[in-house]
Amino acid sequence: MAWWTGNKLRLVQNNLRETDADLDADLLVKELKEFGANMLMMNAGGIFAFYPSKLQYQYVTPYLKKDLLAETIEKAHANDIRFIARFDFSKAHESIFEARPEWFYRTKSGGEVNYFGIVHTCLNGGYQQRYSLDILEEVLTGYDVDGVFFNMFGYQNWDYSGNYYGICYCGNCRKRFMDMYGLELPHNEDKRSERYVAYRKFQEETAMYILDTIHGHIKRLKPEVAICTYHPHKVDIVRHESNTALGRPHPKWLYSAAENVMPIAGSYRDKLTSNCSINAIDLTYRFTGVSAYETEIRLYENIANGSGLDFCIIGAFEGYPDQANMEKAKNVFRFHQEREALFGQFLSEADVVLVKPSASMRDARQEYLGVFKMLKEEHMLFDVVLQERLPHIAGTGAKVVVLPGIEALTDEELGVLTGLRGRGVHIAATGGALAGCREALASLFDAEQDGGMEDTTAAYVRVDDKAMFPALSKREWVIVNGRFAFMRYGGDAEKMLPMVAPSTFGPPERAYGHELTERYGLGFTDAAEGRGRGAYIAWNVGELYYRHGFADHKQIAAGVIDKLLGGDRRLTTNAHPSVEMTFHGLPDGTYLLQLINLSGFNGVTYEAPIPMSGILTELTGIRGLSKADNLNGGGEARIEERDGRIIVRLAELHTYGAYHLR
Repeated sequence: MAWWTGNKLRLVQNNLRETDADLDADLLVKELKEFGANMLMMNAGGIFAFYPSKLQYQYVTPYLKKDLLAETIEKAHANDIRFIARFDFSKAHESIFEARPEWFYRTKSGGEVNYFGIVHTCLNGGYQQRYSLDILEEVLTGYDVDGVFFNMFGYQNWDYSGNYYGICYCGNCRKRFMDMYGLELPHNEDKRSERYVAYRKFQEETAMYILDTIHGHIKRLKPEVAICTYHPHKVDIVRHESNTALGRPHPKWLYSAAENVMPIAGSYRDKLTSNCSINAIDLTYRFTGVSAYETEIRLYENIANGSGLDFCIIGAFEGYPDQANMEKAKNVFRFHQEREALFGQFLSEADVVLVKPSASMRDARQEYLGVFKMLKEEHMLFDVVLQERLPHIAGTGAKVVVLPGIEALTDEELGVLTGLRGRGVHIAATGGALAGCREALASLFDAEQDGGMEDTTAAYVRVDDKAMFPALSKREWVIVNGRFAFMRYGGDAEKMLPMVAPSTFGPPERAYGHELTERYGLGFTDAAEGRGRGAYIAWNVGELYYRHGFADHKQIAAGVIDKLLGGDRRLTTNAHPSVEMTFHGLPDGTYLLQLINLSGFNGVTYEAPIPMSGILTELTGIRGLSKADNLNGGGEARIEERDGRIIVRLAELHTYGAYHLR
């Protein structure tokens, strides 16, 4: 069994500057041991080598006075710390560009991208296609590394200042695109252009090809070495980052770590995910960290949702000018170290599977994130599966699959969902998903599209079933904004939430004239014997909730899912929506209940969470539990069994609570 399959990573990355080549390895290892880290990721080669390379085109940092790579690996291993060698082949020193210009990215006008002496390479050029393998071989055969990580893998079109240069027009890209598709490179990035659509496919295919090549090369040299990057193809550890940037638009995403971890954990059995908490507030401000509470949330979300730990700073700890986050990060690492036997091998107890739309469906992203946020706040137990990995859930024990704004399905994906519905799993869609996909709408929702309205400004739906949406008992109308799909349903479908047509809204004297229509915002298929039902929400409730947070839209989505579940959630709780809660089975038949208190987040700033008491959680379908071990020394927990339910009472929640139920 490979060393990483236990999913017990506690990784610290020191993202070295070239001036760190003479760092004190003993001091670094001492700091890692204070964390309780069992993995170090550090620069090896690519842009700069931190070892005395003998290769002509591997530029060695001029600050190197010793073999830093050899010394650090030796001392890390002596302290039971594994070593992942970091490579970045997306760029190279300008001296290499001068010698081999054909290896490098070119703008449409033929220029290179030279960023303070570091020049962008091209994925299709000889440096990445061939010479990178020589660099990897030099390190793998000369040093006892446990893993390799590739930074900025793929096509890089931006520089570090945020300047965008467009697609690469180098000779290698031109030739390869012509050979593969018989086309010239697209002249622009018009998403509607067939040539640009082909180019996007070209990017994905060539990226996977080089990952195939790298995988084969590395595993031939050292099969026990783990491969890690941001792409899931032919890697062992899929990396993500929880990071911030000053130019990133609001709303600020509270669930960054959870959402990075869950799609990989829910989509693969043979890969780990490692979500890195980037300490820096931005690429442009690498020496000041985010709030210590944000760091804490990210790390707890990692382990609560199925990952290990991963934390990164620029340079060495010695001399690093911001120590504010270190103690909280170390506390989470030490907690995991002490209790690692209970982590990393979770078994799903989910009621719901949320499908993450394919990366090509960018318009569906906010719909998906909004539904993700709803499920977390509603404390519904759910897994996330990548759309392209839908076959992975063919045997799911969940009762509902949610398709948030998904535009289209492949034949295989539709076949999986149709099969699930046939064996009693319910399918829900939001955001007018699959509009125009006749076969999918018919198979999953017994429906067909009958047009739609693009501009729904001043439109509403009428809440016509107050029992289904009890939180809306005193609200007659809920806003619609964005596209609304008109649907026709067959059989004895239940149609709800009729649209209230737009009318004038100004001046106030003219704010009247709305009329009820026979276009419905929600349709349920007939409950056929043994088959799952379909539930179709015709507008973008997820996107509206993500962007604006109107609870009405969450209540509608939650009401739909609860109706499909028959009101029988695996877990119910009186915990505040700002408490993130996960519940998993463990291989020995016991369970782990985890809570993260997110109440210190006010939409922009992360402060200390507000302590909570009196949290009660009920679990159905589980028997024989009599003890709740508090793993992190927080408030007392009491457990009892009543009427076939397990009831867990928590005395107090501060930042994080973990309870081993047995």
